[in-house]
Amino acid sequence: MGRQKQILVIGFGKDHCSLGAYQSAYKIGLEIAKRSGILLTGGLGGVMEAASRGAKEAGGLVVGIIPQDNKADANSYCDVVIATGIGLARDFITAYSADAVIIVGGGAGTMIEAAAAYQKKIPIIALRGSGGIADRLADSYLDDRSIERIIGENTPDAAVRTAFNLPEEAENDS
Repeated sequence: MGRQKQILVIGFGKDHCSLGAYQSAYKIGLEIAKRSGILLTGGLGGVMEAASRGAKEAGGLVVGIIPQDNKADANSYCDVVIATGIGLARDFITAYSADAVIIVGGGAGTMIEAAAAYQKKIPIIALRGSGGIADRLADSYLDDRSIERIIGENTPDAAVRTAFNLPEEAENDS
């Protein structure tokens, strides 16, 4: 048996997270844990907190990689907190640590993580109907190089299923 899948969930922060996005992220975290995956997030509020809560309540392992230098800044559902102290540069650490990325809503910060994953050919799944960049990026490419098509899915279950069913050669091996 190989290593557990590490799925990064990104999206709206606490200040912009709708109830629908929060509920979807919670379900995604729950499903990742049920599949024995490791949930990675930016460790803060909004979508990150919701996914963390879902995974934690299902008995999963939750890793929060936060931009601050104080572990206490992470949401209370994180089992492991990596306090980087490097601000938004931590978005590269979150992206590069993932086997797949699931986007729920999101804005400019989410776009940074998505772009980092895209450059490394890490598969990205966008939850349609969750708002923000997830809706704009679903079933498209970030640029004309067409490096990695962002897969659009309609439900949290479908997004997680896709993340876990990606062929091994499609996973980040660069």
